[in-house]
Amino acid sequence: MSTIEGGMICTNNKDIYQKARLFRSHGMVRESNDRRFRNDYLNSNPELNPDFIFAFPAYNVRNTEIGAIMGLNQLKRLDSNIKKRTKNFLYFLDKINPKIYFTDFKLKGSSNYAFNLILKKPDDKIIEKLIKKMNYHGIEFRRGSAGGGNQLRQPYLKGIVPKNYHKKFPEVEHVHFYGFYIGNFPDIKKREIDKICSILNSVE
Repeated sequence: MSTIEGGMICTNNKDIYQKARLFRSHGMVRESNDRRFRNDYLNSNPELNPDFIFAFPAYNVRNTEIGAIMGLNQLKRLDSNIKKRTKNFLYFLDKINPKIYFTDFKLKGSSNYAFNLILKKPDDKIIEKLIKKMNYHGIEFRRGSAGGGNQLRQPYLKGIVPKNYHKKFPEVEHVHFYGFYIGNFPDIKKREIDKICSILNSVE
């Protein structure tokens, strides 16, 4: 799905759902649609205006009307697109070389908008070849998985997590340097996946 920008949280946990409603709107308690949840805050903070009780330091990430219309319309074909993406991903995993790339993913319940491409073993020479080939053939990718790789390396966490804390997560570190995301579109054809995999497998 695409609503221009932003995302969506799916949960069957009532508490997480109520808190998510608050987090998207300044952390204001009035955004909860659970009377008991709201009343807990109202009763605990009688000195505050009930319309302006902020439970969390949060954000203003409510969608626009245009984005909402786009999202609601896409819900009609969401189940179908999830099935297509899952089928695409399984086909992709069947076609890439398991001697070069990791293929043993836990897929139960997953719906991936991208093909995960992760080298089995660290190899800087193969990575260089791979990046050159993908760029040459116009294969769009994101290095380090969805973007940015190991978030513990990012500047916004400096001073929040201890220095070199990222080294405690070797698998995430491996994905940071040797992992990629390649778009998995519902309408991608098998022949296109075949061509992509042929290019990826040629780096050996």
